[in-house]
Amino acid sequence: MKKVTWIDFVILGVLIISLGLGLITYKKIRQTAGKQIVSTENIVFQVFLRSVTLTTNGENPIKAGDTTFITIRNVPYSDVKVLESKMDSKKTVLSTSKNPVVIDDYSQVGLYDIVVTLTDKAQITKDGAVVGGNKIKIGLPITLEGQAYKLNGIVSNIGLADKAGNE
Repeated sequence: MKKVTWIDFVILGVLIISLGLGLITYKKIRQTAGKQIVSTENIVFQVFLRSVTLTTNGENPIKAGDTTFITIRNVPYSDVKVLESKMDSKKTVLSTSKNPVVIDDYSQVGLYDIVVTLTDKAQITKDGAVVGGNKIKIGLPITLEGQAYKLNGIVSNIGLADKAGNE
């Protein structure tokens, strides 16, 4: 007969804990990730692309109505629809005695800030929207990729889309 060791007790303890968690989940005392989904909705979120270098005479590479492939936290996700894309050159403030004046910053030629509004179907949970297994929250790093660009940005706004597809 084999001698009982401490490893046998550890294995038995893990087995009992696993069976206990399974029973608790089965009795609906503890929720799994799949059961936390409240609904599935269309969401609208904005991605802020800071200091994008372009030498295309101010032509925005991301166009409204196109699709762009997104990567969330270095994990490829899917194509999403671009609702709107606004591009603005870098600005500087000239301080005057009365009113400050905002002008284009000619020391940073070719640098632009772009705000892209995207839409996708998301699972809504108690913690927020989940897209591609990732919670979409403000500050989340995201990469937009198209035929002529691959740009890194952060999520800067999130909301539910209304029936017309707008925020």
